[in-house]
Amino acid sequence: MKNICNVYVIVFFLFTGITQSHAATMNGFVLDGALIPENEIFSGGPPKDGIPSLDNPVFVNAAQAHFLRDSDRVLALTRNGISKAYPLRILNWHEIVNDRFGDESIIITYCPLCGSGTANKAEINGRQLQFGVSGLLYNNDVLMYDRQTQSLWSQILSQAVTGPMKGVELSAVPVTHTTWGDWRERHPNTLVLSQETGFNRNYHINPYDGYERDSSIMFPVRFRAEGYHPKEQVLGLIVDGKAKAYPFVELAQGSGVVDDQLGNHRIQIKYNHTHQSAEAFDEKGEPLPGVVLFWFAWYAFHPQTDIYRASH
Repeated sequence: MKNICNVYVIVFFLFTGITQSHAATMNGFVLDGALIPENEIFSGGPPKDGIPSLDNPVFVNAAQAHFLRDSDRVLALTRNGISKAYPLRILNWHEIVNDRFGDESIIITYCPLCGSGTANKAEINGRQLQFGVSGLLYNNDVLMYDRQTQSLWSQILSQAVTGPMKGVELSAVPVTHTTWGDWRERHPNTLVLSQETGFNRNYHINPYDGYERDSSIMFPVRFRAEGYHPKEQVLGLIVDGKAKAYPFVELAQGSGVVDDQLGNHRIQIKYNHTHQSAEAFDEKGEPLPGVVLFWFAWYAFHPQTDIYRASH
């Protein structure tokens, strides 16, 4: 994990038994009455907006994305007839992109510590929200904030946990976590988030190099997962209030297609071993808004989760 401190200046004494003193506010955010335990909210190091969100993203077409290798990871989605890819080499440094697909406001988020990439509608009751990085973490996951009300939001829960928006949930949008080569082949007319962000960052350096292979976790989690490597990738789904994890190590043992039932719905999981990607679809073949992330992170938020295991 040699370069991780380039982004997160660790100020927490990891696993020493020393507890962090919490005031009513942290990084300028009021924590009183939070939906999550206040004493489990930690500062990751950077101040509010110390990791700058991209609020006016610039895109190039696929042919102009010379800075990407086919093996580079991207978050990608198609919305309102528009396809876009967001390279993780850029998201590692910014974590949030406030974007638009036609008339629709969409927020794309990535938490490097949890390996979690999500997309959500950024509109609540006709009010468009813009999000920034608070510098705070819960279960190692980024706590975002909306600039309109200064409420804190959990990325993985897609829910406001403090402030005037407390309890409100953002509608999830299906997003694909795959390689650039895979997405470009499937969507040759895709747009790509450009390195021209307006910020001085070296997007050729991964500040989290080696983190995904290390078994250690930076900050405490509410529930500690067992059974798989903490950084094992899983596809996490919630349908009808039922949570289920599909570990890639289990999916890799089958044909790449899993027919399953979650809640009262038939679903299908498609796994691509070459591109290390997994996507979920409903019985009509429409994509479901799952999230690919590290096993420890899914379990920390969903300790009652079911787990898919390959049949032998």
